[in-house]
Formats: sequence, C-alpha cells, structure tokens
Amino acid sequence: MSNVTTFGRAAFLALLISSAVVAAARATTVGREQDIVDLKLGQRVQVDDGTCPAGQIKEVRGSKMTDKGVVRTASCVARFGPKSR
Repeated sequence: MSNVTTFGRAAFLALLISSAVVAAARATTVGREQDIVDLKLGQRVQVDDGTCPAGQIKEVRGSKMTDKGVVRTASCVARFGPKSR
C-alpha cells in the first residue's frame, strides 16, 4: 500500500513542477515599453517594439526594489515562437 501512496505523491509533484514551468514560460508580450504599468519585482515582460535584432525580443525585468519602486532592466533575448503584436 505504501508504494501506491509514494507513486501518487511522485505523480502529484511532477504535475506541480510541470505546471510551474509552463506558467514561467508564458511571458506577457506588449507592443511598447510604456504599456507596462505595474511591473513587479522579478516579473519579466517581453516588449515587441522592433529595437532588438532579428530573432530577438526585448525583455524588461523588475530587477531591484528601491524606495521609489521597482527598477527596470532591459535586454534582448532569443524570441521563441511566432512574432506577436
């Protein structure tokens, strides 16, 4: 009977991890950086404004918390999937 519960726990853990990976892989995409209104610490938003080279997209991250709010950093990262608007 303990093998069944061990297998059930392992299956539940695998499902939980896979759902977390899928949620992390889905990043929000906006057309302009000005469209990002409430960036949270650690959040990543892809900006499709054409400023990065072909095959890449700008990724804006909430990198650091200050007394004035969240500091943004931006860099070009590899684009996955079709171009979106």
